[in-house]
Amino acid sequence: MDSETTADALPLDHLTILARDPDGSRAFYDLVLPHLGFSKHGKDIWRNALGLHIQLRGAKRETREYERYGPGLNHFGFTAPDAAFVEALAAMVSEAGHVARLQRFPDGTMAVFLPDPDGLRIEVSWYPPGVPPVE
Repeated sequence: MDSETTADALPLDHLTILARDPDGSRAFYDLVLPHLGFSKHGKDIWRNALGLHIQLRGAKRETREYERYGPGLNHFGFTAPDAAFVEALAAMVSEAGHVARLQRFPDGTMAVFLPDPDGLRIEVSWYPPGVPPVE
């Protein structure tokens, strides 16, 4: 491909998560992902109606945990239908014993960051009209 060529947008079709404790991570994703529109397809695969698959596998023992702002995948984000959804998800995850970091931004955006047992974060955000997910 040269710099003049543009391709059709390619849809994101899967994310693979490598976990130190696959059983603990499976429990976390089994709790959270159904609230984000995913259904289970096999022991460690979840899929949504848009065709995005999330696959869980065990990490190699000698690898290090995810670090904030470190190399590698930092987080993956989903758009919530409204602010109440974000608040309810944060409460549900907290009540289940997991960390839920609720944040409110000056532009009106509300987000909850949900770290899995290895620290990989799911972000679920509600954006006011006209506010894009990233700038």
